[in-house]
Amino acid sequence: MNGPEWIVVAAPWVLLLLSIWPLVASTRAARRKRLVDDIPTSTTTGVFIGLVELKGTAEAERVLMSYLASQPCVHYSWRVDEHWSRTVTETYTDSKGNTQTRTRHESGWTTVASGGEIIPFYLRDNEEAVLIRPEEATVEGASVFNVTCGRGHPLYYAKGPVHAVSDSDHRRSFVESAIVLHAPIYVVGQSRERQDMVAPEIAADKDAPLFLISTRTEEQVSRSYGWGGIGSGIMGVVLWSGAGFFLSGYFNHGQANPLIIAGAVVIYLGLWLLSWVWMVFNSLIDLRQRVRQGWSQVDVQLKRRFDLVPNLVSAITGYRDYEQRLQAELAALRSQGAATPPGVAGPDYAACLPTILAIEEKYPELKAQDSFLHLQKTLADTEQRIALARGYFNEIASFYNARLEVVPDRFIAALGRLRPQPLMAANDFERASVKLEFAS
Repeated sequence: MNGPEWIVVAAPWVLLLLSIWPLVASTRAARRKRLVDDIPTSTTTGVFIGLVELKGTAEAERVLMSYLASQPCVHYSWRVDEHWSRTVTETYTDSKGNTQTRTRHESGWTTVASGGEIIPFYLRDNEEAVLIRPEEATVEGASVFNVTCGRGHPLYYAKGPVHAVSDSDHRRSFVESAIVLHAPIYVVGQSRERQDMVAPEIAADKDAPLFLISTRTEEQVSRSYGWGGIGSGIMGVVLWSGAGFFLSGYFNHGQANPLIIAGAVVIYLGLWLLSWVWMVFNSLIDLRQRVRQGWSQVDVQLKRRFDLVPNLVSAITGYRDYEQRLQAELAALRSQGAATPPGVAGPDYAACLPTILAIEEKYPELKAQDSFLHLQKTLADTEQRIALARGYFNEIASFYNARLEVVPDRFIAALGRLRPQPLMAANDFERASVKLEFAS
């Protein structure tokens, strides 16, 4: 075969191989969109171990100063690009075997400097704050600096390198994105318990399907994944259409056959449909697992109340009784000292005064009141955690139940024999009374 024939034979297989990437990318984008849409937003006080979604502002005790915009932030990333252009003369052989020359103009941008920095920070909402450890996360900052200038601008050499690229036009672009202090952020990531204290933190996890820190809203993130999936799908259709075009030309003596092209598109759409069904089924299974995890968090908090409250009540009841006896003895001692007349045998008030002062110095106030306040706060915190865990369970279960009802998810759920999960009512708070209704 000569050169053109080899191209005709190899082109469709190259296009078919290239189309695998947009097929995978489309499925991945669709799965991430469903993940973002299906995770209920938690408050910082309602963060439990597992995949969570949070919205709040970026806060930090120690802040960074961005390189270009000089803004206080928790993350910044900057880049300097330099423009170049050149005219290229090349020699080639035409279809008749003659040597020809032609010129063409090339131009583009080359990155000549870049950098950035990120530190652990806190996400704060209306409740409290939770620590974010951003290592290995996909970080999407907001644009804080974008300037294009020439050599006469002070910025050109102040923030850029002294050397120039080949064929430089001496024009540079300075771009920086950052998560500015107090900026609204959206976070999806795996929660775990901190090592330095009893509190959650969001950090990288190899088993987590997504770790995203973004200055965009949840709706913007969801739309970007949706359009990304559509764009990748269209790219795959184009590549398979091209493969069909080359194949039809090869088998039809250079004439394009619409049936072969249409057949290639149909095959691609069939593969896409199979990958979509696989993605939907797996996302439903993942959602069911998060519902189970939501219930386990309720169970953990109920067990905490079951174990904590009786022991705490018992300990404080004993301390309260001791304080009552102490106060009774102190009152009796005062009464006895005050009622004994001077010159009569028995301890008078002056003799009792050092003992009273010693007791008062040792026990300046009745600590039973503080203990009861601590008990009340502990009970309130426990009940709040139970309520938050219950709320999260009901939210994630509602998402799960809704997925099982909408078309076409309901047909795929029927194939997997997935059943809805009843929501938790107020009378379900006794630990042993709630049962999960999942299919085995």
